[in-house]
Amino acid sequence: MTPPLLEMLDVDLAVDGRRLLDGINLTAHERRIGIVGRNGSGKTTLSRVMAGLVKPDSGRVRVGGVNVGDDRKAAIRQVGILFQNPDHQIIFPTVEEEIAFGLGQLGHDKQAVAEGTSAMLARFDKSHWAKAAVHTLSQGQKQLVCLMAVLAMAPRVIILDEPLSGLDIPTRMQLTRYLDGIEATLVHVSHDPAALAGFERVIWLSDGRIAQDGPADDVLPAFTTKMTELGGADDISDIAG
Repeated sequence: MTPPLLEMLDVDLAVDGRRLLDGINLTAHERRIGIVGRNGSGKTTLSRVMAGLVKPDSGRVRVGGVNVGDDRKAAIRQVGILFQNPDHQIIFPTVEEEIAFGLGQLGHDKQAVAEGTSAMLARFDKSHWAKAAVHTLSQGQKQLVCLMAVLAMAPRVIILDEPLSGLDIPTRMQLTRYLDGIEATLVHVSHDPAALAGFERVIWLSDGRIAQDGPADDVLPAFTTKMTELGGADDISDIAG
């Protein structure tokens, strides 16, 4: 029997005494998976645990059969992540260096790294970006560089942590078209239900727990109704203990 592409079993995580993830159980094969929840629900924490960037206190996280928290070298071949803020992800001064880094991490020699970098830039018709200084790019252009760097490593799963947040409408539409064309499984984390419309599966996260899990047409209306109810109450005055 083929194991699930994504598997989380009894995952718990607490930071400074606050439980951020509580008993997360999840198995998934779908190609387009959304994770929705309001700010502070644990979405970003969950995305980092899925990507193997944060190890849970207990439980198991596997992507493509790899325990991503224990085997980082194997994990980078299975799962990549696109952060909300590309400035938190980019570490090299030029576009080609940023894309080349991941290929080097995979163990490719210099020629293969150079060829892979050139091929990725050409795929997006951005060969003229190769020597560009990253700091001169717009937010949307930086996000595309991050996407190209992740895609160059050919992971089976790509986690998107609010990558369209803060972008203007034309840039958001352009990046969405790029994302729609990706063959890898996408796990898209968002507080905006519109970003997840039409997804095969949506998981609603609330207070670090799964509140609802199912098709987008079932979960998103329920989430929107609940958020509208909260918006009609004096929710802002409620201070967590």
